[in-house]
Amino acid sequence: MGTHSWRCYFSRLTRLSVRWVRLCPQPRQGKRPGPFRQLWSYGKIIFNSLYFNVLTNWDTVLDSIFEPVYWLVDNLTRWFGVVFVCLVIALTGSVVLIVYLCVLPLIIHTYPTHWIFWHLCYGHWNLVNIVFHYYKAVTTSPGHSPQEKCDIPTVTICKKCIVPKPTRTHHCSICNACVLKMDHHCPWLNNCVGHFNHRYFFSFCLYMTMGCIYCSISAKDMFLDAYNAIESYYQTPPPHFTNEEKLFHKSLLYLWVLTSSVAVALGGLTIWHAVLITRGETSVERLINRKEKKRLKQIGKVFRNPYHHGRINNWKILFGVEKKSQWITRVLLPSSHPPRGDGLTWDCPRHRHEAMDTI
Repeated sequence: MGTHSWRCYFSRLTRLSVRWVRLCPQPRQGKRPGPFRQLWSYGKIIFNSLYFNVLTNWDTVLDSIFEPVYWLVDNLTRWFGVVFVCLVIALTGSVVLIVYLCVLPLIIHTYPTHWIFWHLCYGHWNLVNIVFHYYKAVTTSPGHSPQEKCDIPTVTICKKCIVPKPTRTHHCSICNACVLKMDHHCPWLNNCVGHFNHRYFFSFCLYMTMGCIYCSISAKDMFLDAYNAIESYYQTPPPHFTNEEKLFHKSLLYLWVLTSSVAVALGGLTIWHAVLITRGETSVERLINRKEKKRLKQIGKVFRNPYHHGRINNWKILFGVEKKSQWITRVLLPSSHPPRGDGLTWDCPRHRHEAMDTI
């Protein structure tokens, strides 16, 4: 310790001693506390001086106790993110491989020409959108708060990054950075979903759900035939199937179960994010707005989301659509155009001025 540190320490110890003397009950006249009691009291002062702070409360103590747990969870999530990305690539690749080796040849040999054309066009269009948007969602930075001093308006200072936090910015403990318009940290992307990759994330969820539904419906009859064939394996005597035919049956069973399960799970997530986008809020803002709405309701006031531009306009802002033709070029087709705005400042709709009067 330096001279200044020792002075601060003894000054703090002196304040604690004076405070202890004032607060301790005075012994009766003629009775002094025993030496052990004096030693115990003095030891408590020494111990309290090691962590004394006027801002210390039970929340701070609990955060300090659980800090190792938070650190372990954050680091495990960061490492598991790499595993989840590899898992998405492996499962998607296995489905595409089965479709090309098993489903598509059967469609070409048994379906009419117009249905073959439909499956070839729709299937490849959906696949291209899935691959493109997943790649962009994983590799595109969500946007972070500027580390240098700038003239942008800020709401507060991040206690962990010690940098200004613009509006709609929140700190991600896994990425250890403040993310612009943070929605959530997605382990399946190993990346945060923020201002610059929110569109890629939602488009990937949407097209992946559509692709899984497409595979489930298209391969339903094939799945039923394969399931009945597998059930017949246990008959006496069992029917004769070659190893290639058994592999074909099991592949179709795997394809249908996987795509149906993902369609249900990911479909629910996609619907939830679609509701949030329609309301003009993120997952983090949803929790904050609910608390604020409840608080204002108790005092007889009405809360309005300052970033809600209307249902259609919220979708236009997300997809970066300014013309009608861009619904095709920027939504139905892969596009790497940047989102509207820089994520540091936000234009508020007209009703915000009315809401300010209401609040």
